[in-house]
Amino acid sequence: MTGHIYRYLFEPDVICEDVEAALVLAIFGTESLHGESQVRLDAAHYFDPAECACVIDGRTNVGRDLNRLFVGFLRREFGEDAFRVERIDTIPKHQPKEPCR
Repeated sequence: MTGHIYRYLFEPDVICEDVEAALVLAIFGTESLHGESQVRLDAAHYFDPAECACVIDGRTNVGRDLNRLFVGFLRREFGEDAFRVERIDTIPKHQPKEPCR
């Protein structure tokens, strides 16, 4: 599938807990559209509270809908200038510290 991966970065005055709440609402909305299982399979995302940054994979229909809902909630809650969105080519691979059991 075609599409992009998006990184969301926020201005310092944005409250990170509110960003996380917007992400959760966007996930709930996406589950209403596609079902919980499909969101779990196709809506890859990562939220970093320490950096107040979020990455959402928009390469599936589900991921694109999650991005649309998330950016809509952000715009309404914080305004146009409170965040920026960057397209990135790949999601960095996370190496677990211990193997899953």
